[in-house]
Amino acid sequence: MSQFIENQKWRYATKKFDATKKVSASDLEILKKAIQLSTSSYGLQLYKVFIIENPEIRAKLQPVSWGQSQIVEASHLFVFANIVDVQDEHIEDYVQNIANTRGLTLEDLKGYSDFMKSKIVPLPVDKKSVWTSKQTYLALANLMNAAAELKIDVTPMEGFEPEKYNEILGLNEIGLNASLVATVGYRHEEDATQHYAKVRKPIEELFITI
Repeated sequence: MSQFIENQKWRYATKKFDATKKVSASDLEILKKAIQLSTSSYGLQLYKVFIIENPEIRAKLQPVSWGQSQIVEASHLFVFANIVDVQDEHIEDYVQNIANTRGLTLEDLKGYSDFMKSKIVPLPVDKKSVWTSKQTYLALANLMNAAAELKIDVTPMEGFEPEKYNEILGLNEIGLNASLVATVGYRHEEDATQHYAKVRKPIEELFITI
């Protein structure tokens, strides 16, 4: 656990990436596995993660990301896209996966399936979209923690135009919405931010024990 804390002290929101350094294929697989194993409500994982390497696409995304250089300089660009309108089939796909993984029948899981459908599907679309977008932050946390262990930098970003991302990446057509962006790579030696002392609230101010 002490190493985990040291990793958290090491990481920071990298402002300038070294464009000459690339995340290896083996490390990228570890990051993908960390995201795959992330917790999510009901275990549904109602999102997709786009890993964008194509420089032409990233060049198109930079202007709608407040012009931030990390979009084009980082080794990889991760775009977390939530499912906007959860329907019965999303839950049915998940239940089928449970049945296949655990050797159960769909009948065994009917009660759980019906319960999820009754709680999720009738919600207004805007509420469903807000809920599923929150799930992407749970996945981001796993990405950041795994990356810190590998000494790979991750900068989470909300400074972008989701509508433009949706348009450029064709997300609207497949019922997705860009909710969160993370640049992944290695800090540039000229990035002065890495030398700043980490600023956080004191423990006694942050926590309240009742």
